[in-house]
Formats: sequence, C-alpha cells, structure tokens
Amino acid sequence: MKSGFLSQYFDGVAAKVLSEVETNILISHQREFNGVEGLRRILGEPLGKVKYSTKFMYFTDFDDEPLTEDGEMTWYDARQKARIERNVMRYEYRLYFTPNTVMQVANAGDILIIAKQKENSDLLLIVAEKETTIASQLLWLFGFSELEHTGFSVREETELEQDRIAFASRIILENIGIEVEVSEETYLDEMLRRFNGVFPTTRESAAYTRETLGDIDYTTDVDNVLMACYEREDILFRTLEKHIVGERLKKGFSDVDDFFAFAKSTQNRRKSRAGLALENHLEFMLLKNDLRYDRTPETERKAKPDFLFPGIAEYRNEQYPALNLTMLGVKTTCKDRWRQILQEADRIETKHILTLESAISINQTNEMQDLSIQLVLPQKIHTTYKPEQQRWLMNLDNFMRLVRSRQL
Repeated sequence: MKSGFLSQYFDGVAAKVLSEVETNILISHQREFNGVEGLRRILGEPLGKVKYSTKFMYFTDFDDEPLTEDGEMTWYDARQKARIERNVMRYEYRLYFTPNTVMQVANAGDILIIAKQKENSDLLLIVAEKETTIASQLLWLFGFSELEHTGFSVREETELEQDRIAFASRIILENIGIEVEVSEETYLDEMLRRFNGVFPTTRESAAYTRETLGDIDYTTDVDNVLMACYEREDILFRTLEKHIVGERLKKGFSDVDDFFAFAKSTQNRRKSRAGLALENHLEFMLLKNDLRYDRTPETERKAKPDFLFPGIAEYRNEQYPALNLTMLGVKTTCKDRWRQILQEADRIETKHILTLESAISINQTNEMQDLSIQLVLPQKIHTTYKPEQQRWLMNLDNFMRLVRSRQL
C-alpha cells in the first residue's frame, strides 16, 4: 500500500456503461451485470457464492447529495459445480445485486463503477448519470478513458499505485464518501495560540495561510500561487477543525437534535469557508497585481457579481465602453449554479467564472460557450479536461492579462 495514492483506499476498480437489459425491469428481472469476467482481477476466483456488503450510490449534477443505500452483491461462478463434479470445463461468472433504489433509478448509458475497498473489502457501487460532470470526474479519477465495449474495464491495485491523490482527486473522493486524511500538525499549536482555540474569520485565516507560505511572488506564476494558497489554507483549516471538533465531541451532546445541529453547523462552515477562501486569496493577488476592481458591487436587480473590473463607477457610467468592463464569478465548484452569473451584469456580454472544479462535462462546457460564459481555471486543473475542452479554457494568468489590457 502506497500512502497518498488511490491504492491506499482501493484494491481495484472496474467501470462500464450500463445497458438497457441491466436497468430496465420491464425487459429483465435478472438483477445482475453483464460482461463481468474481467472482475476476476479484483474479486478473485470465487469458491462458492461470495457475498459482499455493498454501498450503492447514485450521483447526478442536479442534487447536492447522492442517493445512497446499503445492500449486498454476490459473486460466483455458475459452472463451478459442473467442473468439480463432471469435469465440464466451462466458466460463467455472475455478479448479482440485491434490489435497491439506486439501480431502480439507473438508466441505460449511465456510468457504473464498482470499487473494492481496502479497509474492509466491502464494495462501493456508484452509478453516475450519463453525460454529467460527476460521471466525467469519476472516469478521470480512476483513469478510465471512453468506455465503449459491453464488459468492465478494470484497474487493479498495482495500477492504482500510479495515481497520486492531488487536490482535484481528493475533492472527488470526498464526494463519494472517502475521507482523505490531510493535516499539518506542525502549525496546530501556533493556530490555537493565535486564534484562542476557536475558528478565525476567513480573512484572518487567509492572511495566516499566506504567512506560512513565506516570501513568495504573487505577480508571477499566478495560477500555481493561487492553488498553493488555497490548498494550504484547506489543510490548515482541516487541521484546526479536527482538533476543535474532537474537543467538542469529547463533551458529548444533550440529545440527538443537539448532535445534528452541531453536525450541520460543521458542514456549513466547511462549505462557506471554501468559497470565501478562494475569493480572499484571489482578491489579495488582484491587489498585488495592481488590478482595479470592486468586490460584490450591486448591479441590476440587486445582483452582486463577485468581482467587477475596473469597478462599479465605470459600470454605471453609460459613457464608459462596455468592452472595457469585465466581471468574474468565483465558485469552488460549479454544479448547476454557474448559471446564476448570467443575471449579474447586463452590460457585459461575455462573463467569466473562476472555479476549481475538475473535469466538467463536455455538455456543460458547450452550454457555457453557447451562453457566452468563459471558464477560468488554474492551469494544473486544465489537465483533468478533455483535449477539445482544454483549447477553450482560460487560466488565471491569461485572465489577469485580459483585465489589465482593458484598464483605461
């Protein structure tokens, strides 16, 4: 097992495109998957019927949380008895699943991924709606190209040892319920002293993060610098969160409602902090690069774009050329929320959006282009996209150059 690689969490992963016969109960009641022979590479040669506890999950871009259900799958060779008793040299491997709502909502063309977990040898069965971003992200994460044939494509543990868990892959893993342990304990005592044992404000956290990075140049290699700031703050926050939440758990809870309220506040803090951390570090870099802007100014219909260049005064001045105006929405993940920026600045035809979202689907990036939205991502995230998408993407350095060229 190699720490920091996918092999730390999985013994093997298999993927395929679901067929009509596997999903349509009006056609078949078999509750089994086709083309499973390749699964021998990760499930082995079964001796009798081998049952696996399985977590079934269904993902779509339109729901924040997946549909999840616990169940069971059975792996066996239907011809094993005949070989033993009658020396009939035939093999017929089968993988059955218990009835569950995930497979009931699955459709032909959806992506199916089966992963054998290292910790407990249980199986994780994921169905991702076809042509969605989450499907694209999962295929990228596990190193599968286009799935064209009917059987499973399989990657064993030794192949997963090649896949280092970086920022983009960690986010996808956490979306499917795999908590990746990241911390920087050397800073914990200092953070506890500086922030008096509580969470700092987002601006305090951003400033402290940049201190820990030392003397770096915020005007060159801006793509990598932004990612370095964001990733460091994320690790520092999780280190502090682990300690503070751990101390709170030791005290216990008065009742179930008390526990759920605490869990909800913890989750909400994570989400809000992530977005504000990205905005705060970007704002610091804009200042360092002498770019004029206003943050969350009010435009039409009380809309508030995240950043408006060169500012709201120029935007409200009808004599100021619209071609010299730029707006930027900032979202750590896009999902379906990227359309919000369409209503945020009527004078600006092409709107920009900065995100850290990896491997957004081709359907979604095509729609963005049709609606005159330009996606901006740090350069290292570009590699998670397909080649035809990468030609259209903009990095942060190019975006800053564009804004600077429009400053009058």
